[in-house]
Amino acid sequence: MASGDLGRAAPAANTLTTVYTMPAGKVGTLNVLAVNRANAAVSARVAITHAAVPADEDWIEYDALLSGKGAILERFGLIVGAGENIIVWSDGAAVSWRVNGFEGAQV
Repeated sequence: MASGDLGRAAPAANTLTTVYTMPAGKVGTLNVLAVNRANAAVSARVAITHAAVPADEDWIEYDALLSGKGAILERFGLIVGAGENIIVWSDGAAVSWRVNGFEGAQV
């Protein structure tokens, strides 16, 4: 069972990025965190989906405003099934993302 830091990314602006994919046969409880490292405000998005590109219904955060440097976005206790992806996006290049949590066997 994996736990702790499960994925990190600092993607380019306007780029869909899969930070983590739950392995086959596993389920988990995850947290998604983002921090804006830039002085300017940015918009951020988070999706949970089986697809490589999220559909409208997959977004759990959409254009959430992260004001200047140090602003954070936190989503805790997300239940994720086997094969689901955590996909992130922001319109700025200075956003750091982290996924942490626990994986367990699917029963």
